[in-house]
Parts: sequence; C-alpha cells; structure tokens
Amino acid sequence: MKDKIINILERKVLIYAIVICAIVPTSCTSPKSFQQALRIDKSYCNKQQIPAYVQADLPKPLHLLTLDTVLTNRFSHQSLNMANAIGILDILTTYTRLIIDNNAQATAEKRLNLMELSQQVHQKINLASLEVSAIASELDCEEERANQFAFYLKEHEGKTENQLVIGSIILGAAGAISAEVISNNSSNPNLVSGFTISISLVEASLGALMLVNKRKIEFYHSDNALSDIWTNSVVSSYFPPSIWYYLTYENPNKPEKSLAKLLVNKWQLFGQISEEKVGSKDKARALYFGKGGVYKADDLINRADMLDQTESYVTLMKQGLKTLTYEIDKQQFK
Repeated sequence: MKDKIINILERKVLIYAIVICAIVPTSCTSPKSFQQALRIDKSYCNKQQIPAYVQADLPKPLHLLTLDTVLTNRFSHQSLNMANAIGILDILTTYTRLIIDNNAQATAEKRLNLMELSQQVHQKINLASLEVSAIASELDCEEERANQFAFYLKEHEGKTENQLVIGSIILGAAGAISAEVISNNSSNPNLVSGFTISISLVEASLGALMLVNKRKIEFYHSDNALSDIWTNSVVSSYFPPSIWYYLTYENPNKPEKSLAKLLVNKWQLFGQISEEKVGSKDKARALYFGKGGVYKADDLINRADMLDQTESYVTLMKQGLKTLTYEIDKQQFK
C-alpha cells in the first residue's frame, strides 16, 4: 500500500515539475527578448525639421497690440488672435480698408488690388492649415507607434497568462484527484494535509506569477512633443511658431488658461502623471517627457492617450482658421 502511495506521489510530483517548467520560463522572460521588435522599428514620424527660433520670432501677444478699429469692429477676438498667430494682421488691415474704400467708390485698380490681397491672405491661411495637418499627422504617427508596442507587450502578457491559468487548472484538478486517492489508501492524515498544502502553495505561486506578469521594453522618442507642453517653454523645438503661439497664448486679464496649461492640468487631474503609473512622479516625468526608457504596456497606452489629446488640441486650430476665413469672406458682402 505504501509503495502504491509513493508511486502516485512520484507521478504527481513529475506532473507538477513539467507544468511549472513549461510556465515559469515564459512568464519570467527577460525584457531583452523584445528588443528584436525595436530593431525593425524605424520611426518615420518626425520628418519635418522645425527651424530653431527665439521668443522674438513669436507673434506678439494680441492683448499687447493696438488694433485698428477697422478690424475690431468687423472681426471677433478669436479670429483676430488667429490672424495674429499666422502673421496676417497687417495684410488683413489693408485688405479690409480697401474693401470699404472699394464699396464706396469701385474702380478696376481697387478690384485688382483686392484680388491680390485676398490671394495673399488665403494663401497664408492655407499654409497654416497644412502646417497644422503636418504636426497632427506626426502626433498621430507617434500615438500609433506607442499603441503598437503596447499591443505587442499585451499579446505576450496574454499568452503567458493563459498558460498560467491552464497550469493552475491542471494542478487544481490533479491535486484534488491525488488527495482523494491518497486519502483512500492511507490512514495517515498528516500525509493528506501535507500534500494538500503543497498543492495550494504551488497554485498560489501561479497566482503570484499572474500578478507580476508585466512585460517591459525599451522605448525611445528623441523628438518629444509632450516635453514642450509639460514645461510650457517659451519656444518649442517641436511646434512651429504659429502653432506654439496658439497653444500657449493666454490673456493675463482673463481667467482662461492657455491650451498647453489645460492639457497639463488634465493629465494631472486624471492621474496620467502620477506615482501609480511608474513608481514616482519624477520617474513618470522623466519617462514621458524625456527621451524615453523602459515602458510597460500600460505606460505606452498612457503615452498614446496624451499624444492623442495633444493632437486634438492642435487640430482645434483649424476651427479658428475656418472661422477667420468665414469672417474675411463675409467682408466682401457688407
């Protein structure tokens, strides 16, 4: 009888050893195994080179300008700020005055000048719109890149987790059967208890492996749009002057914050930059707003979300350009 029990235990121990050996190497794989994916990752997102500029190259804040009443009486504050952002306030003043003059006394020369000025104004607006589209496409590209690597890590985490679940089920079923067999063939209660405790410990170990089954990968981003947003720098190495002015403009005489500051406030309010993310706020800032580092899947997803939010704020500039275009065209019919 004892020999039979020993044989059963030996078989069970062999099964447990096989299962654990199959699972543990997979769940404890080094992050280096993921670097093959990085070797084929060539980021083509940041193709346009933004010329370096200084604060003097930025448009002067609208609230510091003395605007001609010909503009303030005919354009909204939003449109005037947008015109200032893309550098057409002077042309727009001349164009509007010429419309008024032509309406009073039309001539062929005035109509020709109006056509030329209208072409200049709309060319500037179209160029600004293309610039917004270019930056938005880069942000979207970086977002998709982060999401792709997050999906890659999640896929490997899922495979390991499935193996751990299957191993846990096998161990649980085998342990229950073995305990029943030992109980029926042995009068020693300590043997059954010891065996049951051993099985429980192994199952607990598998459960612990599920909790720590978090893959990591080295992920870098030399051109980091989020960095300028976070630091609220005077000038940007990523955004051209017109877009950076649009994102950072705020009137100190009004309670509204700039779009860049609103973005940062939301990241903090919703816990996207917090100790819970990567262990400490300093580490989170270095990871998201620096050149990169070791990311987990959740960190990559969070980065992608922040890029998406930044892209949406940049794209809002097109609404301002559309409103400005509408108000300019409306002047011709007054």
